[in-house]
Amino acid sequence: MSKLGNLGARLHRGEISYDFVGHRKLWYGISILITITAIVGLAVRGLNMGIDFQGGAVFTTEKTSVSVSQAQEYAEEASGHDAVVQKLGNGTLRIQIAGMDTQQSDQIKNQLAEDFKVDPEKIAADLVGPSWGDQIANKAWQGLAIFMVLVVIYLAIAFEWRMAIAALVALIHDITITVGIYALVGFEVTPGTVIGLLTILGYSLYDTVVVFDSLKEQTKDITKQTRWTYSDVANRSINGTLVRSINTTVVALLPVAGLLFIGGGFLGAGTLNDISLSLFVGLAAGAYSSIFIATPLVADLKELEPQMKALKKRVLAKRAQASAEEDLAEARGEDPHGDEPEDAHAVVGPRSQPASRNRGRGRPSGKRR
Repeated sequence: MSKLGNLGARLHRGEISYDFVGHRKLWYGISILITITAIVGLAVRGLNMGIDFQGGAVFTTEKTSVSVSQAQEYAEEASGHDAVVQKLGNGTLRIQIAGMDTQQSDQIKNQLAEDFKVDPEKIAADLVGPSWGDQIANKAWQGLAIFMVLVVIYLAIAFEWRMAIAALVALIHDITITVGIYALVGFEVTPGTVIGLLTILGYSLYDTVVVFDSLKEQTKDITKQTRWTYSDVANRSINGTLVRSINTTVVALLPVAGLLFIGGGFLGAGTLNDISLSLFVGLAAGAYSSIFIATPLVADLKELEPQMKALKKRVLAKRAQASAEEDLAEARGEDPHGDEPEDAHAVVGPRSQPASRNRGRGRPSGKRR
């Protein structure tokens, strides 16, 4: 078995663990800091909306030796607006200029043909009207809102409303970070970006539901015992599914990284950037939120319930009693584990194993003579 597989098995069996829930204030602080940075970037720089959302014209030239920077200068001089120029794989140029109408588009096309020293008929022009862009934007927002509503309804039915709220917070967290990164980087927002956002929300939700399902299973009749608090079991669920979440995320990120860094960066396929960046950032943020935000938030909400408060009080009281008895036994020079009941030390934490019946009795486990 590989080292990672062995680690996953040990985490699942409870032999080792990390206290994710216990450090939740740290994770909340990190998320708040990242979210504030994203919001500031969005407020200061704004989003670079594509022509599909705000209308404009797209000009496509034949194969040319004109550089991207020179073509951008020509386009901005001809239109008086900012232009986005991309060099495609076959040597042609794709020039996007927002806020153009049909008459302006014809004038710009003729000016570009003169600058490029080509026949105007060899420059293809596609025009997107502002009303069409508004419709696309509205449909995108509607799709996102419907997705969120359906997610909350499903989780509230399949699990409970506290998990639905935690999952919704995690999804909003992922969207905010992804949109903020787009604002900071300046990549163009296109319909492909929206598709990428909806895709990463699905991945994020999948990881969250996996942990929630484990948590739901392990918290059945939790109030009938005094070993574990709800936070203990929540932490146990995260550790038990941790390697699975990491594997899923890494496998999903590898091809997306290929699109973003190799396709969009080295090969110059700029049209891939709009969807690949949203996928890359969103998948990473989704994996983070499902582990560090959603489940700890569920634990916080659940432990506001009276029965969970009472359970936590009983568990902590039993652990304090067990600790005091151990200290007293050690002070007397006795073995504190000599004649304890089988589950006495199981209250120390959700990962503790029952003490052996024969531990400290000084008798081998073979047949009695």
